[in-house]
Amino acid sequence: MTDTVATLAVEPRLNRRQAAKIRTRQKVLDAARSLFAERGYEPATIRDIAKGAGMSTGAVFANFQDKAELFEAVLTEDMTRLAEVVEAAAPKGEPVRQRLVTALSAGYHSSLDQLPLFQAIVARSWFQPLAAEMRARAATKNLLLAIGGILQEAVAKGELSKDADSRLLVELIWDAYLSNYRRAAYDEWDAQALSDHMGKQIDVILAGAITAK
Repeated sequence: MTDTVATLAVEPRLNRRQAAKIRTRQKVLDAARSLFAERGYEPATIRDIAKGAGMSTGAVFANFQDKAELFEAVLTEDMTRLAEVVEAAAPKGEPVRQRLVTALSAGYHSSLDQLPLFQAIVARSWFQPLAAEMRARAATKNLLLAIGGILQEAVAKGELSKDADSRLLVELIWDAYLSNYRRAAYDEWDAQALSDHMGKQIDVILAGAITAK
């Protein structure tokens, strides 16, 4: 019985054609990410993405329905990586403020070289269809969970009040984090300046939730 379960649990090996399709899709994603990060969403064309990937536009459309779907796929990959960076950077055992600032600072340092991509994420969030918005929210779920995990641990340790609205705090922190990219875009703030400002925002956001000593 155990051997049978183990056999069923083994993922089927990809054949050559399936493996080639996966490689092609990833090449398209990598080329699209580079172009979105360089130009933003609107100026990046499928033709230029295909050229960057070293393939035809037909090959791009064989993997993605349109540029919007391709952008969503890039967003999902990048938000997954960003969540991993943020979660890994949060120092264990430190006060909640330091954990949040250190974690989100790592996020800025790892992503600021792709500023046009984040500008595109913010800009499209105002005009995309409802279905696309729901998919975008799903893409950021792990990142929000990483922030929420830090807050929940702080509640468990007594740093934050048990009555603290963790969901609202996560939302406010994420909104502040994302909006700060505007300062990088228009005021030329570097990652350290963004991190320092994020620390001040966190102080205000958490002020009403900090447990009195």
